[in-house]
Amino acid sequence: MDFGPKILFVIPLLGGIPVTDSVVVSWFIVAFLGIIFYMGGRHLKNIPEGMQNVLEIILDFISSFVTDVTGPKGEVIIPYIGTVALYLIIANVIGAFGISPPTRDINIAASLAVLTIIYVIYSSIKARGFKGWLKSFTEPLGIILPFKILDIFTRPLSLAVRLFGNIMAGFIIMELVKDFVPVLVPSFLSLYFDFFDGLIQAVVFSLLTVMYVHEGMEKMED
Repeated sequence: MDFGPKILFVIPLLGGIPVTDSVVVSWFIVAFLGIIFYMGGRHLKNIPEGMQNVLEIILDFISSFVTDVTGPKGEVIIPYIGTVALYLIIANVIGAFGISPPTRDINIAASLAVLTIIYVIYSSIKARGFKGWLKSFTEPLGIILPFKILDIFTRPLSLAVRLFGNIMAGFIIMELVKDFVPVLVPSFLSLYFDFFDGLIQAVVFSLLTVMYVHEGMEKMED
């Protein structure tokens, strides 16, 4: 049984670019979020109501989530963290609605992890300056330089493997359960493997990102 992403079609460019179901689902999630936020922010009112009210509650929650860890200076990273967190929440729990979660694809998980580390490096350079960022590799002692360099590669690897491993494991278990016990049992297990565990993985990924960025900001304050 193949649990990996399936190629839906091939774009006839550069010898053929295969597009998998995980990429297509990701496109739909991005489009869904774009439409929701466009609709909710189209006619802003001083006293929010309807969709604007829901979006402001979500924004307040994400803002508190970030600033509780970083303090007021962390407000600059709220747009990135919010975007990643909302994508991951939908991508991880979408299995509960019968759609294969795109984060079971190691390419999607790795792309998010690499993008996150690039953002962490960008934030650190912006906070400390390029020379200060380079100098941080030898602080507090020059002997730790190899470990600091290694850290740049191990962090995205850890983020990607943790996200992919947990979502893929839950996806495989649910597919096996559906084959062997197709009635009632999948519905109960889906609440944990598709919904609860999906939310947990989204929170863990977002929290680690906040902590990595905050680490650079703390050094700036020092």
